[in-house]
Amino acid sequence: MSNLRVYTYKACSTCRNATKWLNANKIAFTELPIRETPPTSKELAAMMKAKGSLRPLFNTSSADYREAGIKDKIDSMTATEAFGMMQKNGNLVKRPFLIDEKRGIYLTGFKEDEWRAVLGAG
Repeated sequence: MSNLRVYTYKACSTCRNATKWLNANKIAFTELPIRETPPTSKELAAMMKAKGSLRPLFNTSSADYREAGIKDKIDSMTATEAFGMMQKNGNLVKRPFLIDEKRGIYLTGFKEDEWRAVLGAG
């Protein structure tokens, strides 16, 4: 198992583009289904530290995000509350969610230029 883990959703075209890009650039990774196996609290905490806040961890385009009214609650949410919600519903997590704590890699969403810069590919 690679230390580089990418959480994806199979019906997400952005996730498919990200894994296609990783494969094309011969970057070893372990793919995990974000709905069935959401990131751990430890991974979410590491990503939050790297991103500077909770907001970049949330999939704000998700119907689940809108239905739960998270936009109006996020500023008063504790990390523990947010992580609990994300672990119960992986759909709330911004995807793809790519992490490798040992190498200090923390990416959410897929922006090819950003991934290339961080992963040193292509």
